[in-house]
Order: sequence, then structure tokens, then C-alpha cells
Amino acid sequence: MPVVAIQGEWVAVARDAGAMPAWWARPVVGVKPRAAVLVLPEVFGVNGWVRSVADRLADEGYAALAISTFWRTAPQLDASYAAAGLRLGREHRDQVRADQLLADVQAAAHWMQRQHQADGLAAKPLGCVGFCFGGHLAMLAATLPVLAATCDFYGARVSTDRPGGGAPTLDVVPSIPGCLWCFCGDQDPLMPSEERLAIQNALEAVPGARHRFLLAKGAGHGYMCDARDDFDPFWSAAGWGELLHLFADAL
Repeated sequence: MPVVAIQGEWVAVARDAGAMPAWWARPVVGVKPRAAVLVLPEVFGVNGWVRSVADRLADEGYAALAISTFWRTAPQLDASYAAAGLRLGREHRDQVRADQLLADVQAAAHWMQRQHQADGLAAKPLGCVGFCFGGHLAMLAATLPVLAATCDFYGARVSTDRPGGGAPTLDVVPSIPGCLWCFCGDQDPLMPSEERLAIQNALEAVPGARHRFLLAKGAGHGYMCDARDDFDPFWSAAGWGELLHLFADAL
């Protein structure tokens, strides 16, 4: 059963060049979290909806940290879902590099594990969930051994691009040690059929059925988010259920 009371607050994760803001949500003091989960936001920053995802995870008994992936250029970004907010977010998206992101995720993972030394969770693997550009980044992050289970929701352009340049992010799939589940809608204009097929083929080529491709029929981009025009209540509930199923099994 979900935990009734949670606590959430802004924290700072120390980095070499400063501090990375993050929203830290977990069950109330005295309740041992089931595990810890990293949340990677859309291009709009750690906004109210992203914080609500961390809060929902805390309500399910997890400790969740939503990090600012744009902390180097826009640490307090909280953009709207309107066209102007999208343009602003994409400007900062284009300044992210894969190597920086991996270092940030590793630092965030260590930070979460340190918070839970007294709970006996410090040595446990973590979960990760990302949405939109955060979904793309989640696929990269899944290559880190500290992450046992990753959910990539409609992470576009993984078959053609990598933040900062280099081979497409999809090329990392064979090197992912944990489980990676990729979700997208078949009406997503940012993920054409060619990309969806490339993702599905890459996941299914890995032996052991650790990875899954989950297609939401009739859903567009951003269907998990109730602040977006493409929000789909049915597929949002289904995606959340699958996420909880994976985390319950793997974490």
C-alpha cells in the first residue's frame, strides 16, 4: 500500500564546478524506503510535474531524487509547456553532453546512497526514470552498474543523436547491465516509426529478455504528463503500473 505521509525538499548535490539542484522526496522519518530512484526531467526542468513524479514514488515507499540536468546553464529552470518554454528548454538541452550527464548521475546515485546508510540501502542498486529528453538521458544512464532498472518514457532521437555528439545513444543498449524498459506512443510525432522500430529491435536483440519495448496505441508524445496536451489518462496509468512492477521486481 502507498505510504500516506511523505516529505519533499530542495537539496544540492555537490559537483566539481558547483552544486546541482534536486528535488528530494521520500517517506516520512521513521519509515524505511523500499529503494531509491533517480528522476530525469523533460526539457522544462524540475518543474511541478516532475516534482510530483518524485512525490508519487515517495508515496509508494521509494526515496526519489529529481535532478536538474541543466544545472550548468539553467540550474533553476522551471519552464512552461507553451511554445516559448519548449524553445528555452531545447536551448539548454543542446548544451548537455553525455559524459557530463553520466558523471552527474553517478554523483546523484552516491548522494542518495549516503542518505540511506542507516537504512541499510547504501549498497543497494537504484532505479531510474526519465521523460522526453530525460528519457533519452535515462538510456545513457542505464549503462552505469549502480542502476538496476530504468524506465525511458518517450526518449526521442536515441537512434540518431547523442548529447554532445558521437554515436547514437541507442548503440549503448548492448552494454546496459540492468533492465531497460522503453515506452512510447504510436502517435508520437517526435518518434517516427523508423525510430520506434530501431529501439524495439535493439532491445529485443539483447539476450535474456531483460529489456522491453512498450507501445501505447493511440498515444502521442508526453502522454504521462497531465500538464501536457497529449496527456492520456489510460496509458499514463498503464505506464505508471508497469514502472512500479519493474521497480518492485528489480529493486
